[in-house]
Amino acid sequence: MAPPTQFLNLDVEAISGICGSISIACWVVVFSPQIVENIRRGSADGLSVQFIVVWLLGDVFNILGAMFQGVLPTMLILAVYYTIADFVLLGQCFYYRGFTLSDDAPSPAKPKRAAASTATTTITSQHAAATERTGLLLGSPLLIDRERRGSDWSHLSPAVPLVATPSSLPPPPPPTKAQTLLSNLLAMVMVCAAGVLGWYLSRSYTITSTSTSPESSAEPLIMNFWGQVFGWLCAALYLGSRLPQLLLNWRRKSTDGVSMLFFLFACLGNLTYVLSILAYEPPADDGSATYSGYVLVNLSWLAGSAGTLVLDLGIFIQFFLYDKGEEEEEDDDDEIEDLEEGCRDSDAEDDDEDDDDDRSIGEERWDQRPVLQRNISEFS
Repeated sequence: MAPPTQFLNLDVEAISGICGSISIACWVVVFSPQIVENIRRGSADGLSVQFIVVWLLGDVFNILGAMFQGVLPTMLILAVYYTIADFVLLGQCFYYRGFTLSDDAPSPAKPKRAAASTATTTITSQHAAATERTGLLLGSPLLIDRERRGSDWSHLSPAVPLVATPSSLPPPPPPTKAQTLLSNLLAMVMVCAAGVLGWYLSRSYTITSTSTSPESSAEPLIMNFWGQVFGWLCAALYLGSRLPQLLLNWRRKSTDGVSMLFFLFACLGNLTYVLSILAYEPPADDGSATYSGYVLVNLSWLAGSAGTLVLDLGIFIQFFLYDKGEEEEEDDDDEIEDLEEGCRDSDAEDDDEDDDDDRSIGEERWDQRPVLQRNISEFS
């Protein structure tokens, strides 16, 4: 006999509940990757302050709209949680960048290939223009390597032993694209699993409670004027919040400092939230409830989530558009290392030639003593 499948009966209500639970799980952890990224980098330059401020205003109107419209208490609690997380991100921006609301994009970093050509020109010109008046270490690859690693030359002092410091050790290699993709996919799967588990536990508790207590009829969903006003203001602010971030990425020609997992969770949360609204079946015993009326009441929240989902796709396009690729970066690093190695070899050859010249001069140096003294010294 097959086991009962009443808990796994995926009807329209179950699909709506699963999508809503996954959406809640995504929105609970959505801000964590960006907060961790800012702490790890010690900077919040990649994040638009205007993006956070507009998003914060949208969450405030979301709270007001949820209160007036009479949504579930869980959604109201989540709206308050969003607002607190917005204040944390905004506090990080003010801490790392100062109290400013402007998104002054720094000058874009010079590509490594251009940096390699610049280094080639600089080292070549310095070697070509070297005279007896120039410094011995000017343009030396050793000096360039030491300055790039931040050496303070303290080991040249006789009182300081030559000990390798942790700062001179090479940094760990950054994660590859495959590793980043795998970690992001694993995080999303874990969040989805947590959402499904939350729905299962909630459904089990609901079935148990309804079997022991008389059923209570659900309150009809009535459109509230102020709830709709604040809901549409919330949707407009959510749509406008992505524009400053898109503009900042375009001006910087980079998405460095922006967590991809942050927007992955936002996209998954918005997508499942839209599906939870659309997957609705009016109760059979309530003739006044219709599908179109239910969608009309939630239209503002539906438009805000669907619109931000489309704009987030634009941010993902920027992630892949401004990614220079690992192979190009490795080629640039190899080019610079080969250049420095070649300069070291040329310096070593020059030193060997100087030693040979000194040795030949020492061998051919004549004796300035008188001839008789030299003969006596030779044959005595």
